Amino acid sequence: MSRAQFAWLSIIVDALTYNAAVLAAFFVRFGGTLPAYNVRAYYSLAPFLTVTFLVGAYIYGLYDPERVESAWSIVRSALSAATLTTLLTLGGLQLSGQTFDAFPRLVILIAAPLQVLLLIGWRVGATRLTPIHWPEQRVLIVGTGPLARELAARLAEREKWGYRVVGLVARDEDKAFGEAADTPGHSVLGTVHELSALVARERVDRVIVASPVALRELFEDITLTGETDVRVDVVPELYEIFIGTVDSIVADIPLMEITHRSPQWYSGAKRLLDALFGVVLLVALSPIMLLAALGILTTMGWPVLFLQERVGRDMRLFKVIKFRTMVRDAESVSGPVFATEEDPRITPLGRFLRTYRIDELPQLVNILRGEMSFIGPRPERPAFVASFLRDIPGYRERFRLKPGATGLAQVSGSYATTPARKLKYDLIYMYHQNLLMDVQIVVDTVRVVLTGRGAR
Repeated sequence: MSRAQFAWLSIIVDALTYNAAVLAAFFVRFGGTLPAYNVRAYYSLAPFLTVTFLVGAYIYGLYDPERVESAWSIVRSALSAATLTTLLTLGGLQLSGQTFDAFPRLVILIAAPLQVLLLIGWRVGATRLTPIHWPEQRVLIVGTGPLARELAARLAEREKWGYRVVGLVARDEDKAFGEAADTPGHSVLGTVHELSALVARERVDRVIVASPVALRELFEDITLTGETDVRVDVVPELYEIFIGTVDSIVADIPLMEITHRSPQWYSGAKRLLDALFGVVLLVALSPIMLLAALGILTTMGWPVLFLQERVGRDMRLFKVIKFRTMVRDAESVSGPVFATEEDPRITPLGRFLRTYRIDELPQLVNILRGEMSFIGPRPERPAFVASFLRDIPGYRERFRLKPGATGLAQVSGSYATTPARKLKYDLIYMYHQNLLMDVQIVVDTVRVVLTGRGAR
């Protein structure tokens, strides 16, 4: 079970636990009955009270497994959360005046100890009956100085949470000044020049930079030129603090992640929105698609649609669907080549369809199939991908995302923007994507479609 799964499970169980404690308090207060008049007042407040309780539980660390690793810490956090919720609830009811007089204050007081007992009970019972085994995180620490050794020791104390320090990595300067001696329990495996090979050999999940090195070269070496999916954190200096935010803390050592990945909820929400809007747009735009098909049929003949093999997420192949915009058998002589701004193979109608992106509309089917998303890196052809992987550092990184019908590169550059420049846009989106950025790309895409900017 991951930390995120633990947190969500705890939130759901705690919400049920809180409300069970309040209902039990009603039984105690009213001698085994639930008076409809009084309980109705509670039902109207239940969502707000539950959220208040969950906020209190969050404040006192009940959803951070490393803050409640002992029975005593669970007791202390549960008692604090229940006390805070009780005080806030009583204060809120008092300020409401006569509005919620039907909700007895004594019920809140009776529910507090019941909440504490239930919170402690289910958590301790869960750890005793079904102990949680956290996924292993193999950690490589860059640096051999006092901070790196302290970090290694702190992580070693947290082995029950899956942390395993596989070793330290020295700078050449460390060896020159004699700082690369092995630390107790942790060996120096090599230098930063061997980092990419060490990450692959030791099956490293996370690299923590605890020593000032050339971060740009290090980051590119292990994320852009390698094939490993590794998280990179840095113990920030002032410069990193100015340009980023602290993402986690080990003991009192702050860490800033520089290889951000979108959270699971974002990926799930994006897939749901893809399916929802895919159906809506397929229905709404069907008249335009029908007119485009008829236009192609009368001016160019069959086929109307053009299916072409593209490379998708995780390098999987799929068939992208588009309206045909070129003459029949356009690559019979030349083979796979990029379209140019004044490509003679593009028909007059095809140029119009490309200008307003109408040729892309059949890709709604690819989106509904889950092969593509509305927003992401544009899918490329296998012949081009093989060349780009060889010639453009970091090109493999873009295949961690599902390809999109539109993307940051498509609304920021011209139709013929170079692959290397498109990659920069793709990586910007990949490492900084969020719903607000998605909305902005959609708005910019609509502007591009209506104005025809960037299409030629």
